[in-house]
Amino acid sequence: MRHDDFDREMTRPVRERRTKTAEEALASLMRLCARAERSSGDAMRLMRQWGVDEMQRAAVLQRLVAARFIDDERYAEAFVREKLNLSGWGAYKIRQALQRKGIDRHTIDAALSSLDGEQMRDRLTERLSRKLRTVKYSSPYDLRSKLMRHALSLGYDFDTAGAAVAEVMNGMRVDDSETF
Repeated sequence: MRHDDFDREMTRPVRERRTKTAEEALASLMRLCARAERSSGDAMRLMRQWGVDEMQRAAVLQRLVAARFIDDERYAEAFVREKLNLSGWGAYKIRQALQRKGIDRHTIDAALSSLDGEQMRDRLTERLSRKLRTVKYSSPYDLRSKLMRHALSLGYDFDTAGAAVAEVMNGMRVDDSETF
């Protein structure tokens, strides 16, 4: 950056963030919720960013819930389906993400109860087979460790991850005594 550019940048007026009234926040959130599912935690975070008063935030949220623009149960179910089918996440990672979104434990448990363990393991096996094509390894132990680490990072439990890794490695007939 040249000296002239720096001076111009420093003298540029800082754009102040305009706060929204409760009615403006309600209208904005109705538009956002009509386009995509939002959780109550998302709505509260947005209103906090917009500078809406805390008491008014609660009232706006109640109106959105009463009008069924926001439904945490519906949001959690959609989130679980999306993350399992599109992202290939496991139950642990999905649970953590929903907790960060401010969804309560009972709602998360209900949404996760719909998961099919066999379907999740098949999905993980598919993901690990794809990972196998790109991973570099020096021994079967190294390969197993890398696949296991990848499966655990996706949010699968240790037993499911171990079974899927074993299935993938058996499919390529890797023997522990074999060296690469």
